[in-house]
Amino acid sequence: MRKIIAATFVSLDGVMQAPGGPEEDPVGGFKFGGWTFHYFDEVAGTAMEELFSKPFDLLLGRRTYDIFAAYWPYQKDSIADVFNPATKYVATHRPDSLTWQNTQSLGPDIVARLKELKQEDGPDLLIQGSGDLIHTLLANGLIDEIRLMIFPLLLGKGKRLFGDNAVPAAFKLVKSQATTTGVIMATYERAGEIRTGSFAQQEPSEAELERRRTWK
Repeated sequence: MRKIIAATFVSLDGVMQAPGGPEEDPVGGFKFGGWTFHYFDEVAGTAMEELFSKPFDLLLGRRTYDIFAAYWPYQKDSIADVFNPATKYVATHRPDSLTWQNTQSLGPDIVARLKELKQEDGPDLLIQGSGDLIHTLLANGLIDEIRLMIFPLLLGKGKRLFGDNAVPAAFKLVKSQATTTGVIMATYERAGEIRTGSFAQQEPSEAELERRRTWK
């Protein structure tokens, strides 16, 4: 069974918009495009190489596809050498305009198609960026692994990684590392359902009982 892996850059307040440059995604008046640039070091570079070292198919939302398709075919580096020949699945209503090599549309029912792909033989499906697509997959419990690069920034506004519609689930930390610039790189794998408990005393005080009545 193939895994769906979401890998993304994110600020401390959960923003993932336009990490690569000012012109990448200025939608909504976002003014901080390129916020990751000054934080990359050799540790981060090694982690990126590791991420792309194993076979994968790319899973992209339409906006991220357009950004990548206008950039990677014209680059000559190790990431371009991996991205360009990779199979790419795109969530789009305009399948006729997918011109980047080895690209295909996920079709009208994205969730159903991804469930099929997960059952097929092949490499894992790697999401890059694609916030809206991530929201859809989290709402349907389809993401198996989340790889975050958490940057020490508060951006205040912008497109966020997590919405309010995710299916509740527990994840476990399987790997973490910090860069010299304070970026935390963390990998989480799905770990079943959420377990709850309580630190409350067995016999609550009258004040606590009143608080509970007030907050209902």
